[in-house]
Amino acid sequence: MDRVLAERLFQQFSQLVYQQCGIRLHEGKKALLQARLNKRLRATGIPSYEDYYHHITSGENPPEMVHFLDSISTNLTYFFRESQHFEFLENVALPQLIEIKVKSGVHRLRVWSAGCSTGEEAYGLAMCVLSRLDDPHKWDFRILATDISTRVLEIAAKGIYAAEKIKKVPPQLRQIHFIRRRNGNGEGEYEVSGNLRKLISFRRLNLNDRYPFKGPFDCIFCRNVMIYFDKKTQEELVNRLATYLSPGGYLFVGHSESLTGLSHPLVYVKPAVYRNG
Repeated sequence: MDRVLAERLFQQFSQLVYQQCGIRLHEGKKALLQARLNKRLRATGIPSYEDYYHHITSGENPPEMVHFLDSISTNLTYFFRESQHFEFLENVALPQLIEIKVKSGVHRLRVWSAGCSTGEEAYGLAMCVLSRLDDPHKWDFRILATDISTRVLEIAAKGIYAAEKIKKVPPQLRQIHFIRRRNGNGEGEYEVSGNLRKLISFRRLNLNDRYPFKGPFDCIFCRNVMIYFDKKTQEELVNRLATYLSPGGYLFVGHSESLTGLSHPLVYVKPAVYRNG
């Protein structure tokens, strides 16, 4: 018999998701939530939505709460998505940041991919920065890549992608940073080189929790994350991210996102790009 998610339980689960990670599930997401819950019921053997709600809110099953939040988050990405950001980073932001650091004698660059999904953004950022450094060996360059979903982080850490995922990667970068291989089905795929992978640390992080690091970061990419948040949560997140930006550092948000109407200290540079001072 098909299960039906009662309105009362939909509201309870929606409130739980909002409290845990700031994502607001409106009425139009009820079918999505029900489908994701059905998968978790099958995986756990729990018979009802009510029992599952008590199971994850009892405090006795933290791993299942993580699995539940994993199932709610949406992950659509590919290499160099919203390519204007990478072009601006490579041609404008990085030359500025590198010049400042060289003049001050500090050869250190830190980038944060917040909401990194399956890793394409983080690896793309690494390729972009390396292409701008005259001698990468002279630089202390690292990328922190975080996401709330352990499932996508496992994929990101492996660094293996289907051919269609890397179609926007220029041929010369493919040759340098990827190894062509075939999977068990004989299909072509690409593996990120070890030299690129070692620059990136993948970590699970809920952006609404305490951050276990100090920063600062020269660039923060937090794209297509805030579209799931209400205005209050968006404003809190932007102000929090701003405190982790170095002077002159850049924040990139998604092209469908806007900081208009939010109170924050960052300077507008161009659509979806902001700077700290």
